[in-house]
Amino acid sequence: MGNRDRAAAVVANLPPASWAARFGHIRTLAQTGQTAELLAACRQSIDTHADDVTILLDVGALLLQFGFLGLARECFLRSRSLAPQLPGPLVNLANLEREYGNHTTASQLYAFLQTQLPQHPVIRRNALVGLEYNPEIPDATRLAQARAWGDWATARAGGPHPRPPMPPLDDRPLRVGYVSADFCQHPVGLFVKDILAAHDPALVTVFTYSAGPVSDWVTDAVRAASRFHDVTRLDDAALAEAIRQDAIDVLIDLSGHTAGSRLTAFAYRPAPVQLSWLGYFATTGLDCMDAVLLDPWHAPEGMETWFVEEILRLPMGRLCYQPVPWAPAVVAPPPCGRANQVTFGCFNNSAKLNDRVFDVWARILTALPTARLVLKWRTFNDAALCRRVHEAFAARGVEQTRVELRGPSFHAALLAEYADVDIALDPFPFTGGLTSCEALWMGVPVITWPQSRVVSRQTLAFLSAIGLPELAVDDAAGYVRLAVALAHAPDRLAALRSAMRSRMQASPLMDVSGFTRHFERLLRDYAQGVRPQNDQA
Repeated sequence: MGNRDRAAAVVANLPPASWAARFGHIRTLAQTGQTAELLAACRQSIDTHADDVTILLDVGALLLQFGFLGLARECFLRSRSLAPQLPGPLVNLANLEREYGNHTTASQLYAFLQTQLPQHPVIRRNALVGLEYNPEIPDATRLAQARAWGDWATARAGGPHPRPPMPPLDDRPLRVGYVSADFCQHPVGLFVKDILAAHDPALVTVFTYSAGPVSDWVTDAVRAASRFHDVTRLDDAALAEAIRQDAIDVLIDLSGHTAGSRLTAFAYRPAPVQLSWLGYFATTGLDCMDAVLLDPWHAPEGMETWFVEEILRLPMGRLCYQPVPWAPAVVAPPPCGRANQVTFGCFNNSAKLNDRVFDVWARILTALPTARLVLKWRTFNDAALCRRVHEAFAARGVEQTRVELRGPSFHAALLAEYADVDIALDPFPFTGGLTSCEALWMGVPVITWPQSRVVSRQTLAFLSAIGLPELAVDDAAGYVRLAVALAHAPDRLAALRSAMRSRMQASPLMDVSGFTRHFERLLRDYAQGVRPQNDQA
């Protein structure tokens, strides 16, 4: 019996009453990496339920989540033909186009959806996030659309709400509430969990409002460090009321407009101080959001032009990094030493790849005829996307054999694959976040090109915090020059690699205690009307 037949038999033998049970089994196949069985089970479900829009959307969304874009597209197109009035198929198609890097098409789909469903929060939210990936969108357009969202959210909440009075602090702890859909093994959860645990209970009482469906080891850590509330079933008004009942002094949004966001609840103004931090990379557009927490590298002087909120700059950096427990204990030696050729790599989301990125990376490979490039992301499960990427490089004179495309793997295996990479290449304008931290932790220097957007300056901030700002460049020519120079300096690569972890551990990027103490002081001062000095780097 082949894989498809075995998977179909397993699905068919599940209790007949519940598609949820069948779908749960299919999801388990995906989560445990049983790819052949997953695809066979999905194919069987699509064929068996060809006229069931709900099942087609369930299967398509799962396939999209795990990088099987072609089969996911089939589900969405079929469900679209069955129910053209439903937004779900078109929303998913827009998300799929973003994963392919077709940002213009994705934007057009969202623009159409907003004309049809102007009150739909997910459509509005996804449209804003999509702008951050698109290199063709001017900063002024991004700001204008964020402001339009803010006006919409405020109207939806019944108009502007008055700021609640700030109770005197005296000697009591500040009551701080964090709102996120990502208190799980997600970059936001991984970045924030140690800071929550490091809060001094004499200074801060920590509340968390979890709006996400996933519960895992990170969720357990967040729950242990806070007064944890599952708010997935509360609407915006009910969530705002729960926050008021908890007498929150400072309410911090960690999602912005990303998936699962509850930013619309902030429009009800449930707390005296409302801040945006960590999980988003642009203005929220919401007038009642008092400030955004950035740093001098993410937000150099003049960035205020593109924000509705006041910018508060954290001098130690915007966040702290801690490696996951299963990260390889030892950094592998640079592969160029054993292969006698330099290997570049990028393990970022394929949605961050665009023609400008391909242009620059192809120039590097052209200048180094023996060099290779390894790209890794879950969507490289998809044959059509792989062809497209190879064709993009071929059109720029780079042979397919020099560009290796790797699909997903479990996190420990992904980190181990940095042993195959000498130099990481950061995409632009949407640069790496956690991905850059992990590359550095595995000893791999990252070349980055910061531009005008906050999201283009993430890796710059990390490199500056660890004392390697020289790995950031000013333009495309500088990017190519630096990549070529590093490729010709194996001794420097070896030295960077061997010292990278100690460099990081001694830096503000990994000083959780120091960061949290400063963070607490900033929150307490700001809540009492004391504005920090926004020193520039």
